[in-house]
Amino acid sequence: MAVSASFLPPLPCLKPNLSSYKHLCPKACAGNFEGDEGCNKMRIRKENDGWKIDFSGKKPATPLLDTINYPLHMKNLSTRELEQLAAEVRADIVHTVSKTGGHLSSSLGVVELTIALHHVFDTPDDKIIWDVGHQAYPHKILTGRRSRMHTIRKTSGLAGFPKRDESVYDAFGAGHSSTSISAGLGMAVARDLLKKKNNVISVIGDGAMTAGLAYEAMNNAGFLDSNLIVVLNDNKQVSLPTATLQGPATPVGALSRALTKIQASAEFRKLREKAKGLTKQIGGQTHEIAAKVDEYARGMISASGSTLFEELGLYYIGPVDGHNIEDLVAMFEKVKAMPAPGPVLIHIVTEKGKGYPPAEAAIDKMHDGPTHCGAFDITYMACLPNMVVMAPSDEAELMHTVATAAAIDDRPSCFRFPRGNGTGVVIPHDYKGTPLEIGKGRIIMEGNRVAILGYGSIVQQCIEAANMLRSQNIYITVADARFCKPLDRDLIKQLANEHEILITVEEGSIGGFGSHVSHFLSLTGILDGPLKLRAMVLPDRYIDHGSPQDQIEEAGLSSRHISATVLSMLGRPKQAKQFK
Repeated sequence: MAVSASFLPPLPCLKPNLSSYKHLCPKACAGNFEGDEGCNKMRIRKENDGWKIDFSGKKPATPLLDTINYPLHMKNLSTRELEQLAAEVRADIVHTVSKTGGHLSSSLGVVELTIALHHVFDTPDDKIIWDVGHQAYPHKILTGRRSRMHTIRKTSGLAGFPKRDESVYDAFGAGHSSTSISAGLGMAVARDLLKKKNNVISVIGDGAMTAGLAYEAMNNAGFLDSNLIVVLNDNKQVSLPTATLQGPATPVGALSRALTKIQASAEFRKLREKAKGLTKQIGGQTHEIAAKVDEYARGMISASGSTLFEELGLYYIGPVDGHNIEDLVAMFEKVKAMPAPGPVLIHIVTEKGKGYPPAEAAIDKMHDGPTHCGAFDITYMACLPNMVVMAPSDEAELMHTVATAAAIDDRPSCFRFPRGNGTGVVIPHDYKGTPLEIGKGRIIMEGNRVAILGYGSIVQQCIEAANMLRSQNIYITVADARFCKPLDRDLIKQLANEHEILITVEEGSIGGFGSHVSHFLSLTGILDGPLKLRAMVLPDRYIDHGSPQDQIEEAGLSSRHISATVLSMLGRPKQAKQFK
């Protein structure tokens, strides 16, 4: 459990800068920030080439961040203070995520961007929309939630993504990619209809930008010509061409920065538009040459497809060093000052995991497990004709499932499995699994009277329930369905004919595996007999974030709940209450 930070609210008559911190925290002006515990704390120090962090695993001393609770508190900070704030936020994120787990590298890559956005724009009146939202940890820290960051992704704690009912600063609830520009455009159009003047900023990554939804939104934005700012956060994690230098060198040179600032200035924009209008009047080759010069001039600077964005109707600016706060602030201030710019795309270049070597070296290994329950996957996949729908019960079964999917070449197939820790099944080295017979499940434990047919990883809860019921001298059959489509009809018939009670258990909502089993049994007439059938499913609603075990408990699918269901159906309500 991380130690929650204590806040020192800024005094209303005191400008929050380093000179005022001398009275509040003398060490804030010492250059090296070690705190009262000295070397036991994470050290943040200023060097000639920027702020450096010595990561020790201890809680960092953050004298400047301790005075920042909301964006309003950082409006008067100087560039140097903003840079110090970035270093402290970065250290705070590393310390917190090392305790809680979470999206580390993505958040570290946008620290400077987040600070610059909140410094320049007037949130929450101005709307910032984070695509996906997994990079929003700095945003949460700076918008009144730092003291609760130790609860992130935990049951009843902070969400791992922006969440509208969590904070007024979360303009849009995210979790999936490529939605930010569409959402931002909708907010911009609504703003215009209401005759308001607030800014709308959509922050989208280069990976999310490759989706058709993003291009559709840009096409719409260009057509509607609404004032909208799109920040393209290019961290070079997909094959999107950029103009950045390869390797650890600064991705944007001095000349490029200077030209980018000129392009963003109101004077340059007016001059550029006047020149375009003049050449249009002249017509012919003059207009064509001027257009080419304008396009190629920016092409030489960025080589990042600026022509594409312009053709879609967005004014392109960039690339900009996404870790240079001074440049980011200057850029955003000039774009904000434009009277009616229409849709603008600002291309910034960042480094995923910036400032923390382990995250920089393993950018794909610093993320948490899934935050989406996927409660409806079974329902919408299994309704498709000719589809093979599978779910493994443990890591060994996952190997078999992958091998099965690879072997299927005559129809579509899918399988659903959880990320995170496995069950501990021993898998031989270089074991690749064996293709399963399509539509065939297996019996794991044999008993009498009661059969439990599990689908997917919830089978482990079924096995635990069977072991718990042994203490009550109740021996039940546990089967692993493996397939939702096609169903193992022979296995289902066997379980139904040889037992009084059949319970299906799945991590899916209504219309899923249990519904398919019930439909099959009704068609065969087996339900006309004495068989008692129950389907244990997830509730018909969205499942909030939390640990897998907490979610299972909340949904009533834990081994305790399964045991209680068995006892209730056997007519033992008093014993059932012991498990509820």
